[in-house]
Amino acid sequence: MTVQPSPVLQAPVLQTLESLKTAGAIRPLDYQFARFLQEMGGEPLTVLAGALVSHELASGNVCLPLKDINTRSLFSVESESLQALEHLITSSNWQDELSASRLVSDGSENSPPAPLVLNRNRLYLYRYWQYEHLVSEHLRNKGARTADSATVKTILDRLFQRDYTLLFKQLQAATDLQATVIKWLDIVKPDSLDWQTIQQTIGNARSGNDLAPLDQLIPDHTCLNWQKVAAALAATQSFSVISGGPGTGKTTTVTRLLAMLVELEQLSSGKAPVIRLVAPTGKAAARLTESIGGALEQLNCSEAVRNNIPGEAGTLHRLLGVIPNSTEFRHHQDNPLHLDILVVDEASMVDLPMMTRLLSALPDDARIILLGDRDQLASVDAGSVLGDICAAAGNTYSETQQKRLQQLTGYDLSTERPPTNASIHDCFCLLQKSYRFDASSGIGQLAASVNAGQIRETKAVWEAGFSDIRRHLLNDSGYQTMLQLCVDQYRPYLQAIKNDQSAREILSVFNRFRLLCALREGACGVEGLNLEIRNALARHRLIERETLWYPGRPVLITRNDHGLGLYNGDIGITLADEDDRLRVAFQLPDGSLKSLLPSRLPEHETVFAMTIHKSQGSEFAHTAMVLPDKINPVLTRELVYTGITRARQELDIFTTEVVFNQSVSRPTQRSSGLKERLLA
Repeated sequence: MTVQPSPVLQAPVLQTLESLKTAGAIRPLDYQFARFLQEMGGEPLTVLAGALVSHELASGNVCLPLKDINTRSLFSVESESLQALEHLITSSNWQDELSASRLVSDGSENSPPAPLVLNRNRLYLYRYWQYEHLVSEHLRNKGARTADSATVKTILDRLFQRDYTLLFKQLQAATDLQATVIKWLDIVKPDSLDWQTIQQTIGNARSGNDLAPLDQLIPDHTCLNWQKVAAALAATQSFSVISGGPGTGKTTTVTRLLAMLVELEQLSSGKAPVIRLVAPTGKAAARLTESIGGALEQLNCSEAVRNNIPGEAGTLHRLLGVIPNSTEFRHHQDNPLHLDILVVDEASMVDLPMMTRLLSALPDDARIILLGDRDQLASVDAGSVLGDICAAAGNTYSETQQKRLQQLTGYDLSTERPPTNASIHDCFCLLQKSYRFDASSGIGQLAASVNAGQIRETKAVWEAGFSDIRRHLLNDSGYQTMLQLCVDQYRPYLQAIKNDQSAREILSVFNRFRLLCALREGACGVEGLNLEIRNALARHRLIERETLWYPGRPVLITRNDHGLGLYNGDIGITLADEDDRLRVAFQLPDGSLKSLLPSRLPEHETVFAMTIHKSQGSEFAHTAMVLPDKINPVLTRELVYTGITRARQELDIFTTEVVFNQSVSRPTQRSSGLKERLLA
């Protein structure tokens, strides 16, 4: 086939791209890649397409969907110098021209290697096309697991046994007995039950043990505990995803799941499986360690089982084995990890390249369980792996899986059939009940309405008068209110320093509160607010004004230092030692403390305020969030939802109604082909 040349073959592509680079509209990397393509003999259209794909990566997009080009400005900017190049993009035979270029392959095994790949009407950098291909292949090749159903059901029933002692306590203070029973026993078919007899049983009960007859009065098929379903599902699969919002019990679920898997392995082989727990950041790993520790204490299992569940989580980088001064890891396809079960928490933070490396390093027969909130912000770098997996899976199961789960749990899981026969449908479970937030929680109600993009319902939540959420108009007065709030909330940890409390106690007090920002720059950004908060604390004589380093300076690590064991996102507090020298104290994921001289720290910054992105994997008893006074491309529904869900007990939001509503109305859309591949 003969392809007609573009009508603007002489368009000054590189000249225009250079002007965009100078203006800051594209990265130097985008421009250099375009130059590389031209030096390789690339046609103007191919050179331009290469710059576009590279530019899309900076926005988190894995690829460039060709169908979207005509509906948006090139490089997301308006520029007269781009008008000539727009003709290149809108030429009717653009896809044919790219397909004919020797610098573009179709990704098939028989096509010669090329820096660009055009596949399924999406244009990729070769490396990212390969990442996406490898992730989809790894996940599609993870098959179902077989286990004795009767044994699995027996263990599940014990691990998820109804807690009648807790229910009895709840009933003593309940004003509506029926509603309380429905809530705590996860009843989904209340109309089929004999409530008169149930209430008589409750009325005659003098302890939790007296509620045991409810096992017969409220049979399993009238209930639906999604935590139990998730554990049953993961027991049947080599790959599984357990997603849910804050307080839905992801850690509790996976701890019980691990207990079941340990017990099953001990019964079948007499040995315990090797289990590793990881998270993307040190802070997230520390939180997972803390959560797992609490869940282990509540497990209804033998000590032999409990002792084989690790109580400590590490980071992904540490698991894979960092090689100094290299982007490669010690563990990979040819040197796989030594484990049987891998649990990855906060999986929404894992980008496409890291997920590729992780899956490639897994032994063929290992299980992998991803935990995370599918509605949170996607990874900082390219890809939305957890979101794509969850979107592909949907919330429906094949007929075989539905029957298997019903057999294991006793629950009626009748749902619509999935739209395809892809195995991914049987690998996902969404936890749908929050045990932290109920109808009386403004944080929970606000998070739910924001997550659904419901502006009217969000407004109703604000107007309902919940005591745990407060909205402040972002004007001069509101800005000063925000600074005073920070002074009040940071005063306790600074007082703890003056009282010579331990580093561990000081870190704990500091981490009760945080101010989260959408932006880095500007009056409402991290850089400006860190300076303003420092000045406000100094005016109140809580910290020293003049010096860079002072007792109480909180520090956020911004670059990994594997030699020191400090990672991007770790937070420390500057304290004076016995010799009155300043050192920065960090609490590591295993709970131990590390103290370093300021001069030894890797790249870092003050952290009275931090970005919402950096806060992922963390939670604070009291969270304040500030959005800028003008709409910005980074303001999305997921960003606002993530900020809200960092709060456990109290939330203050500083914003304007227009900016807040526009942000909630803008869901993140990242371009990739992973969902389509998983469904193929």
